[in-house]
Amino acid sequence: MCPHRFYYRQLALSIALAGGSVTVAYAQPSPDDAQQLTTVTVTAQQAATKVETPFIETPQSVSTITQQQMEERGVTTVQRATDYTPGVYSNQVGASNRFDYLVLRGFSDGSLSNTFLDGLKVMGDANSHSSMRIDPWFLESIEVVRGPASVLYGRASPGGMVALSSKRPAFEQGGELRLRMGNHHQRSAAFDLTGPIGEQQRVAFRLTGIASGADTQFGPAEEQRFAIAPRLTWDMTDDTSLTIEAYLQDEPEGGYHSGVPYEGAVTPHNGRKISNNFFDGEENYDAYERTQRMFGYSLEHRFNDQITGRQMLRYLNSDVVLNQVYGFGWTSPTSNELTRYYSGSDESLEAWTIDNQLEARIDSGAMAQTLLFGVDYQQRENNVSWPSGAFQPINAFEPVYGSEPVAFYDPTREQHNIEQTGVYLQDQIALNNWRFTLGGRYDWVSIDNTNRDTDDASSLSDTQLSGRAGVVYLFDNGVAPYLSYSTAFTPTSFVDAHGDLLSPMEGEQWETGVKYQPNGSANQYSAAIFHISQENVATKEQPSDPYRAVGEIESQGLELEAKTQLTETLSLQAGYSFTDITYAKSDDGNQGNNAIYSPRHQLQAWGHYEANSGWLNGVDVGVGVRHYADIAADRANTETVPDYTLVDATIGYDLSHVGVNGVETRLNVNNVLDKSYVASCNSLDYCYFGAERGITASVHYRF
Repeated sequence: MCPHRFYYRQLALSIALAGGSVTVAYAQPSPDDAQQLTTVTVTAQQAATKVETPFIETPQSVSTITQQQMEERGVTTVQRATDYTPGVYSNQVGASNRFDYLVLRGFSDGSLSNTFLDGLKVMGDANSHSSMRIDPWFLESIEVVRGPASVLYGRASPGGMVALSSKRPAFEQGGELRLRMGNHHQRSAAFDLTGPIGEQQRVAFRLTGIASGADTQFGPAEEQRFAIAPRLTWDMTDDTSLTIEAYLQDEPEGGYHSGVPYEGAVTPHNGRKISNNFFDGEENYDAYERTQRMFGYSLEHRFNDQITGRQMLRYLNSDVVLNQVYGFGWTSPTSNELTRYYSGSDESLEAWTIDNQLEARIDSGAMAQTLLFGVDYQQRENNVSWPSGAFQPINAFEPVYGSEPVAFYDPTREQHNIEQTGVYLQDQIALNNWRFTLGGRYDWVSIDNTNRDTDDASSLSDTQLSGRAGVVYLFDNGVAPYLSYSTAFTPTSFVDAHGDLLSPMEGEQWETGVKYQPNGSANQYSAAIFHISQENVATKEQPSDPYRAVGEIESQGLELEAKTQLTETLSLQAGYSFTDITYAKSDDGNQGNNAIYSPRHQLQAWGHYEANSGWLNGVDVGVGVRHYADIAADRANTETVPDYTLVDATIGYDLSHVGVNGVETRLNVNNVLDKSYVASCNSLDYCYFGAERGITASVHYRF
């Protein structure tokens, strides 16, 4: 990226942007007039504004998860990477790793499609099983933006978005190999190679890959993944850079994704409880296979010191095959057997996304501006086939497998299409100690759902205006209070009594808070209070009634976050979230009730100690605690999920301290106390067990 310049206490600072951080070096005169170079690390963020903006100048809650943090905690999914991020609930479906379910500020709707990779939406289909995933091994960092982001990205949940940043080619030779193994037959081998090509060093490559597999805690269900990502960066001129990339991933085994009744999982049923290892399916019929392929490029050209243009394009296609036998409710109040059904899916998805940006930096002396103008386009087509059926019931306490289907029904075949074109403009203004952010966007959205057997179709063409305004005041001591307003829109796949698609859900948020970053420090502290309302939510009076867009959801709460280096060797990351999300208006009798999938209270803390002297030199230790409380188990709020607390830990050793350069070993343990718990519930018929203790040992070799 192009270097930017600003002034700090009348000293010129030179900034090099990489991986979400800014390394700042400034010359400070010494008594003998020699120049001494002092280095300070200041965190910058990009997802919330699409341009590099310091943490303290962003009028919105944003949390960054670095590659180092992911490595320390041994995460294997984006879900687990966000475990210690306030405002994010990452346990929506418990121990399942099939999708990266993330609940942001209480909103679970659309979370499957609110993931962005390198600035472009990872185009899944929330009305199907085609939800794309990226392995954390391929990521440099993750930014979690809490609150609406539609002004820059178009359709999105009002709860926020998750922005993934890929590892990019470097013009310095390097690489890493990692071997990992653990309980449940966890095993993986991964590599990451990068460096320049040719004597002129105008071209650099990166080749990253992984092969992994594991059993699960649920009977015969397994997980397997094979992925590779080649990337090539070409500095065509001093002002023009092109990166070409691909991401190919095959998952022949997609693990487990099912639930059990509240009575039996949380409370006894006929005096007994269901094991958290219970498998309700049939090995000969259960499968989830997903193949995804992404190809794209990013082009950047600096016209001069003030104006930069960018274009990013990605093509994605994926194939998903699902076969699942699942239990849903007891056959009778006195029976120990669960009623079982069959659900299947055969899906083929294709998607295009493109974003064109023009950034201009204007400095008139008293006022500096960063203007961003953009035009983006998204298109997705998904052809789905959904068979269904029924199986014999199964005893949840003494299961016997080998059942054959009772019935199979002809599949429903549909085609889902969505197109979105958006034009947006953002202005960031620096005036003395004030920072203003103003943004607006206009979208054209077209949605078509077609029954491929009957040719019956439902369509929606709509336009949407989104906006955002924020203000920050920077005190000289590093304190920065802020206030912001933003809007969001989320198209829905529900239809009304006439078969017409409902209007998009619309959301708006007010957020105020304060950030604090001591001068010359990388420590960060933030507190935020927010209120979000979402209208046009699909609701109905009776289960058999058609949907109407008359519902409303309200979310309000408090979030606290601290990232601090307490001593040279001890760091702490901590967060607390209070989220009060309710069905403010509803036709289904749940008006005023708390929403499911959202802890009212959530507390996380991770401490990390790295010895740098004595006989412990080279050892690092980390311990984390996560607490979740007051989770509604059903929309009627008749029951709650019992509160639970989880402990995670890691210990690592850098073997360079004993003469083995570049080699590091690490042991990670999640759920150290092996607590058996229910993570959340979709209803009283469908609750999800949390993951039992997971142990992994890894060896890293960096060169």
